[in-house]
Amino acid sequence: MNPETEFREGLDELASHYESILNLLGEDPTREGLQKTPMRVAKAMQVLTRGYSMDAHKVLTDALFKEDYSQMVIVKDIDFFSLCEHHMLPFYGKVHVAYIPNGYITGLSKIARVVDIFSHRLQVQERMTLQIKQCIQDTLKPLGVMVVVEAKHMCMQMRGVEKQNSITTTSEFSGAFNQAKTRQEFMNLLHTESKKI
Repeated sequence: MNPETEFREGLDELASHYESILNLLGEDPTREGLQKTPMRVAKAMQVLTRGYSMDAHKVLTDALFKEDYSQMVIVKDIDFFSLCEHHMLPFYGKVHVAYIPNGYITGLSKIARVVDIFSHRLQVQERMTLQIKQCIQDTLKPLGVMVVVEAKHMCMQMRGVEKQNSITTTSEFSGAFNQAKTRQEFMNLLHTESKKI
């Protein structure tokens, strides 16, 4: 399914609600610039929340390979965009994931897909961080998982305290990452500048 061209049930009803919202805001939804806005917003919201109709566990198991590798695997700087469930404003940033395999690995792009699935829901950063970690832990059953999320929140930048440069960092870890030495190894590798290929 292509989320940009195929939409879920309820699209027309969603668009009618956005037309009502425009009226309540004091706008005229029949004027030229707004005539197609309710449907555009409805489609955008379905794209931005497409994670509800996707199974993150299946994404990982579809690319599960038996492998004896047992050192840390890191996928860092995974870009994400999500919607804060409190104000439905965007928050965005980067996710860094590490896991230590325990007989099985998954395709590297599948880690990014897991991030994509959980970020495309109404979220709070703390829960998203936990869900990514828990999904990888439950599905791959590795020796340990660690997830670090760094994000900027438009609800803090556009409204409320209006702080433009604040960054929120959250982390979740399990297994081998309960040891401070292993967490530190991950953080050291995370902040190592990538060499140009």
